[in-house]
Amino acid sequence: MNFAYGGTGVFDTSSKNPNMTIQIDFFQELIKENVYTASDLSKSVALVSVAGNDYNFYLARNGSIQGFPSFIASVVNQTATNLLRIQSLGVKKIVVNGLQPLGCLPETTASSSFQKCNSTFNDLVLLHNNLLNQAVTKLNQETKNQTTFIVLDLYDSFLSVLNHPSSNNIKDALEPCCVGISSQYFCGSVDENNVKKYKVCDNPKSAFFWDLLHPTQAGWLAVYNELQTTKALQQIRY
Repeated sequence: MNFAYGGTGVFDTSSKNPNMTIQIDFFQELIKENVYTASDLSKSVALVSVAGNDYNFYLARNGSIQGFPSFIASVVNQTATNLLRIQSLGVKKIVVNGLQPLGCLPETTASSSFQKCNSTFNDLVLLHNNLLNQAVTKLNQETKNQTTFIVLDLYDSFLSVLNHPSSNNIKDALEPCCVGISSQYFCGSVDENNVKKYKVCDNPKSAFFWDLLHPTQAGWLAVYNELQTTKALQQIRY
């Protein structure tokens, strides 16, 4: 069952949809209504997906680069609180993804004509991921491994594909497949007469990114193939 809402974050973002705390409230409500038994929960895997929307919102509100590290720490701390809360509800295996390299997303690389990733953004992502790994290590120690908390490393798996696109049958590593016909439009935009104001590449299977933010199906498959070799995926399965 999915409790996530697109565009949301650990905290409130520009999306009007409920943040992660409220999403966990919905989960808790279903438990109270006996939708899940204790046995169901103990055999389940919870995936906690943090996609970086908090950081987009921070920048949209003119947050400073200097203030970024302390904001990152607060996002990771709240994420850890959320993981513990899900554990307290009876889930025995909880997976949280590390952030993908946000500096490589087309919305960021557009300024270099999709030629190179933004190293400043990627350095901030590495800070987030390091703090998250530390927090999860601590959680595993504190719960004496009665619950398994697992970090899924999207950063290295994304970069592995982006740095070696041809070995994953990807031709366009950073350039998105679906874009607006000008900067005022996005993938999927239509005007008042319902005329489409976007274009789609000829072969989406050869592109890693679908739009300014999201990978294509082929992109995610390539990332998944990279994740196959990681310890995290073995822990999730067994």
